[in-house]
Amino acid sequence: MVENLLDIHWWHWCLFMAAVVVALFLDLVVFHRKEHAPSLRESFYWSVFWIGLALLFNAYVWWWGYRLHGTSEAGVKFLTAYVVEKSLSVDNLFVFAVIFRYFGVNIRYQHRILFWGILGAIITRGLFIIAGVELIRMFEWLIAVFGLFLCYTGARLAFASGEEVHPEKNIILRFARRIMRVTPEIRYDRFLIRRDGLLYVTPAFLALLVIESTDVLFAVDSIPAVLGISRDPFIVYSSNIGAILGLRALYFLLAGVLERFRYLHYGLAVVLVFIGLKMVAEYVAVTFMNHHGHLIDPWVSLAVVGGILGASLLPTLFVKQGANPDGVDRGTLDE
Repeated sequence: MVENLLDIHWWHWCLFMAAVVVALFLDLVVFHRKEHAPSLRESFYWSVFWIGLALLFNAYVWWWGYRLHGTSEAGVKFLTAYVVEKSLSVDNLFVFAVIFRYFGVNIRYQHRILFWGILGAIITRGLFIIAGVELIRMFEWLIAVFGLFLCYTGARLAFASGEEVHPEKNIILRFARRIMRVTPEIRYDRFLIRRDGLLYVTPAFLALLVIESTDVLFAVDSIPAVLGISRDPFIVYSSNIGAILGLRALYFLLAGVLERFRYLHYGLAVVLVFIGLKMVAEYVAVTFMNHHGHLIDPWVSLAVVGGILGASLLPTLFVKQGANPDGVDRGTLDE
């Protein structure tokens, strides 16, 4: 049940990863070389750029799949996976805001920490996807297990509105503080500092550890969800990367209005349950009914996912913004 919708070969992977490395290099070394607090206008333009780049690649995937097989399946599945992953990323921005507030990270240093966090996410997502696809290849019944797990995750997410994030309880953070030397002074411009011949980590490094470990938990939810949309490793990974690359700009754009998205997790919960039930139904159909092909057309899946998420975003038009729920100074952002 593993797919190869675009007849991908090793050199396709090399070209894609080279493009990602170039994009990351330009982002950190060229466009964001100096630490600064991104303005709303800058964040908006960068968000439009990254989303536009992902949609442009989606158009290429669409054309590529249609030229090879005369069908738009690859393009539709990429877009659906991208929308789901992007929506999950928005929900995760709440956690990033809490982590930065806990460590007291000034907004001018948050971009660099998020950059290295996203670089780590690119690596860990790749490992998760490879493991998930290979497990499905060897044990097809895991599709049903992943589906049931998504149903559980969706149900848990639906009732998680009152839960708070507590970075101080993070196991990785507590372990790091126990075995590493932490600088007594507050430094966020560097991750490591040498003092009297000894190497110290800064609070910025600890914040990065918490973000990286938190993203691993995010991946446990998001990767099965995207595998429920497509089992093509290239479609799954490229859609994930497309959503992740624009996460920093989106964070700074939405930093002061995150509270308006308080109902998004309900839509995400329904989407996860929908994808989970679809995975279980597909496994049952293939195993017990010898039915091959899609039980639900990819276009229908895209419409359902888009409709649910769109409905969950409608309340953002009516929710009144609270007083700085994320601790970000809006005046600084608007400079």
